[in-house]
Amino acid sequence: MTFEERLDQMEAEIRKPTFRRNKGRANEVNYWVFDYPAQCELEVRKRIEYMQAKNQRSNDNFELIVYDLYDLIIDILEKEEYIEQACCFEEQKGFNRVIRAIGNFFRIDEDDSMIVEYVRDNTPENAVVFLTGIGKCYPILRPHKVLNNLSQSFRKAPVVLFFPGTYDEQSLILFDELKDNNYYRAFRLVKP
Repeated sequence: MTFEERLDQMEAEIRKPTFRRNKGRANEVNYWVFDYPAQCELEVRKRIEYMQAKNQRSNDNFELIVYDLYDLIIDILEKEEYIEQACCFEEQKGFNRVIRAIGNFFRIDEDDSMIVEYVRDNTPENAVVFLTGIGKCYPILRPHKVLNNLSQSFRKAPVVLFFPGTYDEQSLILFDELKDNNYYRAFRLVKP
């Protein structure tokens, strides 16, 4: 299957009423991963923009909501006037310390993290949620943190995480070398 065909299949899957019933396989939470080669990032972004515009013009009986996690993090850091402080902190303490500081600020390890709260509070009924930008957030925000924390308290809409790497329903592999062996309560949306 070509990558274009995978994108077409992904679009067809989310349009199915059964997809939006918010029950995954075996009544698990309705969380999905669409994995793709990192070099296809621009194609994925373009397709998501197309799908969102198409959804706004049509009567799909659902609203497609796209959260770019990187943009969300930057917006919150700017709003809280934390970016300049983080840059100074990085110069003094190093990047790994900034990662921990930002993680603590966002309560990344908590079920009520700022990201979970934002998604929960800004997602309407009858929606499908796309999470993008996870590759841009690495290593500040890791995919398993987002999926695991969201699945604890957000069940109002199906969620699709767009992941620039490989997902085999057991682990995520980023940049063909960084294997993440965390448990995911998510299913692969379209197999290659």
